[in-house]
Amino acid sequence: MVRWIVDGMNVIGSRPDGWWKDRGRAMETLVERLDRWASDQGDTVTVVFERPPSTAITSSVIEIAHAPRAAANSADDEIVRLVQADAKPHEIRVVTSDNALTNRVRSLGASVFSAVSFRDLIDPRGQ
Repeated sequence: MVRWIVDGMNVIGSRPDGWWKDRGRAMETLVERLDRWASDQGDTVTVVFERPPSTAITSSVIEIAHAPRAAANSADDEIVRLVQADAKPHEIRVVTSDNALTNRVRSLGASVFSAVSFRDLIDPRGQ
């Protein structure tokens, strides 16, 4: 079984689809797509944002997390913390295209899946 930890803004930013015009809506849309995908796959998914969404986003399928304080690389630090705290980091697949985060989580035993490829999995039509 694979447990996914998703670098939320990294996945959102993997396509120039106008997400920057409404970050909150982009976060909601990502969670909706992750919900559908995780329901179909049966995998455990946690999405991590650098800050809480401005409007509460909920899910009964995936876990939504955020860094304790919004700052540069704060979501990366939270992802590393989650991997470090896990008893079986080799079962975790981190979704990111951030090279520094990739190196950090790989050194802890987790594998990495590119944000672009993951976005294609959960949103193949690019909608």
